[in-house]
Amino acid sequence: MKKSLLLLVVLGLLFFSCSKKEDISKKVDNPFFNEFDTPFNVPPFDEINEEHYLPAFKEAMKQQQQEIAVIVDNSNPPTFENILEALEESGALLRKVSSVFGVLNSSMTNERMQEIAKEAAPLRSKHRDDIRLNEKLFQRIKAVYDQKDELDLTLEQNTLLEKYYKDFVRGGANLDEEKKTKLRGINQELSLLTLKFGENILKENNRFEMVIEEEEDLAGLPQAVISGAVEAAEERDHKSKWVFTLHKPSMIPFLQYSERRELREKIFKGYINRGNNNDELDNKAILSKIAALRVERANLLGYKSHADFILENNMAKKPENVYNLLYQLWKPALKIAKNEAKELQAMIHKEGKDFKLQPWDWWHYAEKLKKAKYELEEEILRQYFKLENVRDGAFYVANKLFGLQFIERDDIPKYHEDVRVFEVKEADGSHVGILYTDYFPRASKRGGAWMNSFRKQYRLDGKEVHPVITNNGNFSKPTGGKPALISIEEVSTLFHEFGHALHGLLSNCTYNRLSGTSVPRDFVELPSQIMENWVTEPEVLRVYAKHYETGEVIPQELVDKIKKAGHFNQGFATVEYLAASFLDMDWHTLIEAKELDPIEFENESLEKIGLIPEIVVRYRSPYFSHVFSGGYSSGYYSYIWAEVLDADAFEAFKETSLFDQKTALSFRKNILEVGGKEDPMILYKRFRGADPKVEPLLKKRGLY
Repeated sequence: MKKSLLLLVVLGLLFFSCSKKEDISKKVDNPFFNEFDTPFNVPPFDEINEEHYLPAFKEAMKQQQQEIAVIVDNSNPPTFENILEALEESGALLRKVSSVFGVLNSSMTNERMQEIAKEAAPLRSKHRDDIRLNEKLFQRIKAVYDQKDELDLTLEQNTLLEKYYKDFVRGGANLDEEKKTKLRGINQELSLLTLKFGENILKENNRFEMVIEEEEDLAGLPQAVISGAVEAAEERDHKSKWVFTLHKPSMIPFLQYSERRELREKIFKGYINRGNNNDELDNKAILSKIAALRVERANLLGYKSHADFILENNMAKKPENVYNLLYQLWKPALKIAKNEAKELQAMIHKEGKDFKLQPWDWWHYAEKLKKAKYELEEEILRQYFKLENVRDGAFYVANKLFGLQFIERDDIPKYHEDVRVFEVKEADGSHVGILYTDYFPRASKRGGAWMNSFRKQYRLDGKEVHPVITNNGNFSKPTGGKPALISIEEVSTLFHEFGHALHGLLSNCTYNRLSGTSVPRDFVELPSQIMENWVTEPEVLRVYAKHYETGEVIPQELVDKIKKAGHFNQGFATVEYLAASFLDMDWHTLIEAKELDPIEFENESLEKIGLIPEIVVRYRSPYFSHVFSGGYSSGYYSYIWAEVLDADAFEAFKETSLFDQKTALSFRKNILEVGGKEDPMILYKRFRGADPKVEPLLKKRGLY
């Protein structure tokens, strides 16, 4: 018996030893558990496999919980250093895994990545709640917070303390145990529902295709658009046919140029009915549940509505302040949009047709009217907007303003062949960060355009950690042997996202929690939107707007036409955007946690503001990803709020010069470098010297 028992113990120890060795081996094999051995420590994409994510997530959460336990069990009196700085430094591995997974799940997703996201979401939600609802940890933070006036804290330290304290309070730290349990359930359910919403939209975008078999149905389409449709058909195995999709570079030109009204209607309805087809990808029940759960969570935390909860941390502060701005712009914009609709209807009649203008006609007749009024054609303009030249134009603006240099690097790992990588340097050659650009659509990438980061800027133990930033888009691809020639709208979008990139790259903060774009949602769009102002400035156009074949700089005649047409169709653009902002606010000012019929609710919301039937809200509820799967709930108004700021801020350059160095330095020091260290209105007034005025925006959009 004793020999047998001894043998079992020995075998057990051997098994345990082998298991530990195997476990250690697995850790070593997982690239997330090692320092990235790459230039500038960017992710080694060729080494990272899907199998690495979940183990890395689990290990990272385990490590952070151990780090939190050390903070909580520290027998020394609570101080800023042993509580706040220790908390800030915890979770380094989790940030590392989350950032890589987040970027790639948006731009290189697949079914397995989506499964991982679903598996990780409730684990991550529980982990966040385990920290935020840790009573001992909160009491130690509160102990520091309660003595903050006696502490000799810097501005940044004080802000970090304020934000962590509020994070915990807003995360439910003051709730009783029963309510904490309820909050956990809501957070976990929301984490899965928002993921599902976005996943459904991606699948909707990819599954729709309008296959054209007869050449006569291509009437009116430019050759470049037709070439793109041929390539799309080949990618989808439709030989000797043409395919149009819901990706903007395919859909928008079709709506602009196609003479086949019934086909314009088909693709337009395919777009606006995403998530609303009563099938497995339908989002109506999902979004209704999301809205109800958000009300329930807000009420649980002591807020009247989700909007009240969100806006407390924004510049707007209260829902009524958002509504006031929206209504201030809505009346003049709607009046102009109605006049635009009359002009388009008159053009329809002039062609000898008697149908009433519909939303799928607007793009088509607006393009015709622009040509008739200003002799300006989108396809002619595109020839001067080669994507690489436009990108270099954005680099030129950053160089003239801030002295930045962008050097393309071929020795840095990339996650896709379309991606380009640039090292960003100061004028003196010192390293700033890394910028990835990923501009073309693909089935694995979500729609739209965005900035993200593989690593934010911060300082650790006095050592500078440099940012690794990404810019993503879904711009027109090279087709028919031609390079990527993009529209003027896509040019603005590229400059916009580059502005976000500069915000991340030029950050100068000690703490990760405050760095880069970690600012209120209605302030984060200022650095991006101000960049759009340089797009059509003649001096900048001469740098990047060159004919893709001849290299000829865009003629002054065309520049004048662009300027002259600057307010064209602004009623439409402003109204469809503002309608979406109203819809977002209406969903999130609900005060009762009740699931509603989304289409009925949406119709009532839009009828209340008087949206004309010729215009469809920019984002209908079932595909309003910004607010139901992104971070813009109660915040879609942010773009127009920040546009008030950017139009007023750009006046500072117009009052001096386009690249005035004193103004540029002030913008960099007071806006781009500061992150979330200080109240944004204080920062803005420090830069501008006064409160922002709405008049420059009204003038810019032609709404005065």
